[in-house]
Amino acid sequence: MGCLHSKTANLPSSDDPSAPNKPESVNGDQVDQENQNFKEFDLNELRKATNGFSPTCIVSEGGEKAPNVVYRGKLEGNHLVAIKRFSRQSWPDAQQFVVEATGVGKLRNKRLVSLIGCCAEGDERLLVAEYMPNDTLSKHLFHWEKQPLPWDMRVRIAEYIAQALDYCNIENRKIYHDLNAYRILFDEEGDPRLSTFGLMKNSRDGKSYSTNLAYTPPEFLRTGRVIPESVIFSYGTILLDLLSGKHIPPTHALDIIRGKNVLLLMDSSLEGQYANEDATKLVDLASKCLQSEAKDRPDTKFLLSAVAPLQKQEEVASHVLMGLPKNTVILPTMLSPLGKACAKMDLATVHDILLKTGYRDEEGAENELSFQEWTQQVQEMLNTKKFGDVAFREKDFKNSIEYYSKLVGMMPVPSATVFARRAFSYLMTDQQELALRDAMQAQVCIPEWPTAFYLQALALSKLGMETDAQDMLNDGAAYDAKRQNSWRC
Repeated sequence: MGCLHSKTANLPSSDDPSAPNKPESVNGDQVDQENQNFKEFDLNELRKATNGFSPTCIVSEGGEKAPNVVYRGKLEGNHLVAIKRFSRQSWPDAQQFVVEATGVGKLRNKRLVSLIGCCAEGDERLLVAEYMPNDTLSKHLFHWEKQPLPWDMRVRIAEYIAQALDYCNIENRKIYHDLNAYRILFDEEGDPRLSTFGLMKNSRDGKSYSTNLAYTPPEFLRTGRVIPESVIFSYGTILLDLLSGKHIPPTHALDIIRGKNVLLLMDSSLEGQYANEDATKLVDLASKCLQSEAKDRPDTKFLLSAVAPLQKQEEVASHVLMGLPKNTVILPTMLSPLGKACAKMDLATVHDILLKTGYRDEEGAENELSFQEWTQQVQEMLNTKKFGDVAFREKDFKNSIEYYSKLVGMMPVPSATVFARRAFSYLMTDQQELALRDAMQAQVCIPEWPTAFYLQALALSKLGMETDAQDMLNDGAAYDAKRQNSWRC
């Protein structure tokens, strides 16, 4: 990340000023001194990093409609960051916002996502943090695609988040707002980290709590305020999520626990992965955290002592437990919407983008046809193209392949767009090798066409060739960046 100069270096910290500086974390991990400094960014710098706060850069749930939106941004040097943009009603006092952010920005621990900067210009209030490329716990737990989280990874998440909370306690940051599965993110190694955004007040006096009221601590419902013990309650709800693979209201879960029907609580996909004794211990810890009286809940040291012994595969890397290809999600440049859709294998979005793009990347191709002599052969070629395009739009991929194949044999000059559309049609009919061949043909037609590289990446992913797919994504992103720079010139 490098050492960043701070405009706010002389501002007082919101922490206890008498608290000593701690060069080491609570877990014995040496703090990276190069990352100690915190930067106050210019608004224009963050606007540029997010393509003018483009909706295509939004990574938070809820999209543009959410009160506080998180964007993926790219700073100079292709440094990816997460940028949280608060609603205009939040933080009316710019000075208070910068002081609070600077305090949080001093925290450095491998279990936390580092806050590296902020911006307070006019009505804008923004936070800048490290970018975590492997999604949220919510995504991996509730909306998984390839495999459910294994038991050992769930235990590791429970332990690492307990370590993060314990570190925050030692650093006199005992209040964490709205701890939930969206606040737990996975880094490039697949290790879970706690977002530092939750250490900032959600609004003016820290009274905001965005989670469904069924999951909020009882004392918050009574007083509207969060206390240190409220964080332990929320940690208990995280344990319930990990145990069940569902978002179960604490009151319902406690009824199951009291009825000694622990197996009813457990995620069925975990069958055979854990010892009943270990599951019982984690359920018991969740029950202690969810006590209605705040004074009856354990502290963070107790959480660590309870969870650490359950970690049985410490030598296995997180990305292996999660089935993530190591470091393949780190990109040298930001992906375009098409690149992002191909990386996620979101075929519906790929289809929409190909339709909207049409043939405009082949400058002059359609004009060339319109000036040709109107022979019967040319008319037949235009009709074939029309029928192929209609079939492609209507998602009739079998017929689109047929018409585009006929068109390829008729056209005097090969069309990259036709090859791209036929490649996608092959993908939709489970003919990955033919799709790869056509995507490569599209690249031959237009050598630096990002679409051709992205479609090759998609086909390679379908063929299980993840490393090659990542290379294609990187190449496509690089050519996208080259295009954008040439347009700016």
